[in-house]
Amino acid sequence: MVEKKNINGNYENSLNVWANQEMIANEFISVLSKLFYNKSIELVLFRSQLIDRSASLILYRHSYAENIINRQLKIEDSLELAKAILHCNIIPSKLDIGKLSGEWIAEKDNYVDAEDFIKIKLKNYIEDKPKFKPPVDVVLYGFGRIGRLLARELIIQGNGHQLRVRAIVTRSNSEEQIVKRASLLRHDSVHGPFRGIAIENLKNKTIYINGHEVLMLAANNPEDIDYTEYGINNAVLIDNTGIYRDREGLGRHLKAKGISKVVLTAPGKGDIPNIVFGVNDKTVDYKKETIFSAASCTTNAAAPVLAVIEKEFGIKQGHLETVHSYTNDQNLLDNMHKKTRRGRSAPLNLVITETGAAKAVTKIIPSLVGKITGNAIRVPTPNVSLVILKLTLNRETSIEEINELMRQTSLSGELVAQVKYSTSADAVSSDFISEPATLVYDSNATIVSSDKKNIVVYVWYDNEFGYALQVIRVAKNMAGVKRPTYY
Repeated sequence: MVEKKNINGNYENSLNVWANQEMIANEFISVLSKLFYNKSIELVLFRSQLIDRSASLILYRHSYAENIINRQLKIEDSLELAKAILHCNIIPSKLDIGKLSGEWIAEKDNYVDAEDFIKIKLKNYIEDKPKFKPPVDVVLYGFGRIGRLLARELIIQGNGHQLRVRAIVTRSNSEEQIVKRASLLRHDSVHGPFRGIAIENLKNKTIYINGHEVLMLAANNPEDIDYTEYGINNAVLIDNTGIYRDREGLGRHLKAKGISKVVLTAPGKGDIPNIVFGVNDKTVDYKKETIFSAASCTTNAAAPVLAVIEKEFGIKQGHLETVHSYTNDQNLLDNMHKKTRRGRSAPLNLVITETGAAKAVTKIIPSLVGKITGNAIRVPTPNVSLVILKLTLNRETSIEEINELMRQTSLSGELVAQVKYSTSADAVSSDFISEPATLVYDSNATIVSSDKKNIVVYVWYDNEFGYALQVIRVAKNMAGVKRPTYY
């Protein structure tokens, strides 16, 4: 029989330990803020954002990391390394404190102290006087689901140091419209409240968002606005409307004064480069090309996994099935719709429909041309979707080999910002709302047939938030302001 005294003692001790951990985490948050706001250095932990996050959430992120790297991360180590980064002349960059902490645990005996470790590990990121690139103006053309998430993240992520949101263009900028759009920015039924301030100024036709005075402009045609009249020059315009998808239509934005580059948040047609960042972003000339597409959310989720498997095993043939949350182009109740089945009530039905993702991934990975088919099922959830990939490989494999390949992909290489590896046995779609990774590989769902050549893998993705971050990565590359990363 356990003594009550021992139970009470352990309980109090556990509380004290947790309180101490939270105190350290809050000190870590203070250092995070100094790095971000004073030096434009952003720390993340295995792709998870740490800026403007609570102490308890940061401690959870450290705890969960053990499932991925098979070793425990300590908040004490993260704080020590963050302080060392603060004291060194690190250039504006994005650094994975999880990766650094893991390396510090394994290699600390080889260094004098944490500062010595940082100076050697990040020697290519140190300058006598770190230089800040001038920020680039951004215009958001269209302010729907993706447009609002882009506004939120561009303002929080870069703090005006990289891409600077200067204007939002919609069909109307009446007082009523501005009030409603500001409210939609502040409140989101899926992603929760905006982490900051968004106050409309009807006299100036602006929304004040965390210090950014963002103009609310109106236009019926892309070429109607002279942005230079508002002090906006050489801006990147992000078209979120999907109305114009070819070079001629999107090129109309370039006729407006003040716009130098355009990125489309939908699949581009014709010769417009479709970019899945991390997979084929290095195949285009960002200085020469002026119009890009960030492809679709599903293409961004499927392409990284297909690229990795194609490279390692070779894909003989396959099928891509998208289980996709309903979108605004569907009806709440049965009504007319130009596409078959989509007119039926979205919240009440599973709806079989087509997807262009299978064809789109062959533009990203040309070796898959003629090998992949695809279809989609719209389901009654408002966000987070699932790609199911059924593939026939050129050589035999096992569940263990496939899973380890994807785990390693999530930890190092070109796709660490895109691929997250999940070990959760109870994972469901709502767990991945506002997930910053482009996709989450569900390791517990992997299937390999008895012939060892046919596999099925399951890939979750936040079709709004995760995709928005991919768009931002493309836009940063286009603007030439993407910071060096240590992942």
